[in-house]
Amino acid sequence: MIKVWHHFLCQGDAFPRKGVIEALADAGFDACPLDLDAPSGRGVLFFDEINARACDLLREVSRNGIERILAIAVSRSALALGNAWELLRAGASDVFAWDHFSDPAAEAAARFERWDEVDNLVRSPLVQKSLVGQSRAWIAALRQIVEVASFTSASVLLLGESGTGKEKAARLIHSLDNRAGKADFVVLDCTTIVQELSGSEFFGHEKGAFTGAVATRDGAFALADGGTLFLDEIGELPLPLQAELLRVVQEHTYKRVGSNLWRRADFRLICATNRDLLREIEQGRFRRDLYSRIASWPCKLPPLCERPEDILPLARHFIGELYDGDSVELDEPVRQYLLECRYPANVRDLKQLVARMVYRHVGPGPITLGDIPEEDRPSTESAFENWCDASFEQAVRLALAQGFGLKDIGRTAEETAERIAVDEENGNLQRAAQRLGVTDRALQIRRAARRKTRDS
Repeated sequence: MIKVWHHFLCQGDAFPRKGVIEALADAGFDACPLDLDAPSGRGVLFFDEINARACDLLREVSRNGIERILAIAVSRSALALGNAWELLRAGASDVFAWDHFSDPAAEAAARFERWDEVDNLVRSPLVQKSLVGQSRAWIAALRQIVEVASFTSASVLLLGESGTGKEKAARLIHSLDNRAGKADFVVLDCTTIVQELSGSEFFGHEKGAFTGAVATRDGAFALADGGTLFLDEIGELPLPLQAELLRVVQEHTYKRVGSNLWRRADFRLICATNRDLLREIEQGRFRRDLYSRIASWPCKLPPLCERPEDILPLARHFIGELYDGDSVELDEPVRQYLLECRYPANVRDLKQLVARMVYRHVGPGPITLGDIPEEDRPSTESAFENWCDASFEQAVRLALAQGFGLKDIGRTAEETAERIAVDEENGNLQRAAQRLGVTDRALQIRRAARRKTRDS
């Protein structure tokens, strides 16, 4: 059975609610009404209008996109009257109209079954030990990686800044690939390829093909046959090498240097780059036809600054690796220090910083400020950027440009802070209230008042 909640955000009784619930049950759902006082878990939200009320509720019940919520319009006309993209941005995993298909309940069941498969893999030890994090941005990226790896054979283009985990993601895709008899994972770093020797690196060569070719050698394509070829930093390849690569990517055939024999190599292609390849194409530095071949499924890994809630879990993960699984705590000032640091090389910087702290730490207690090397310590308090940084200012500028006043901006900031605190404390209102600097009762009253305003 597919356990979900259901909720009808509809006016009037025209929509056959009883019949819809029965159809869901026939399709394998165990559906119960949503508890608005303590919303949790996945669910199905029926609506007759796309408005702020629906979006606000979606943001709350989906925990800003973490929980799987299917938003179903009561009719195609109801869906056509608004901007369905707003529902996806608010946290819905999918949106469609109940009458757009002959068996919408079966369609809903298929969605949840696939989401369950993906999310079970995301929560598996294989994924959790490889790519650590529970932020919304990171979970969204993991879901993409898991889905393309396990349910498709598509080539993947991993995008992201240096140190975001692109090679780890590539290795995970290879591990989750379901091909029978899968061969090896082969890495070719495009930054190290010398153009004069590129043919040998890619295609291999015959004995005597050139001076120094004292033996036959397999290139990357042959080595990856039956497995996965990972081309790291493909954006660094010069145009002539891009042209050489294109045919193999298209046809999966190649000739060794010094040979007239066409050979075939079947491999899954994964590429990675920290460059904006679309801009590179506009500026004539990357081939558009090659991009279209390697980017069957682009997946962007977010930088650490877009997932700050993952900093401490990552730090604890690295500590566990260095202590062979033993747990060593971080003192509160150290936790604050790690949250306020800047990490230009992303997770790589954080890992190296944690390692330097661990190497200095002695004794059974937590890691303390003195364990931070002098070179890593802030020179003054002003070394840390204020939390009210350029991104916050940009959000306020955007709100003002769209006509929102001080009251609306302040209310939205308060509601966002409340939602984040409750979300990060897994629904524990007592701990969330402590973080917000209010009493438990005050937080409960504020949330109840907001729901009443939304539902009125």
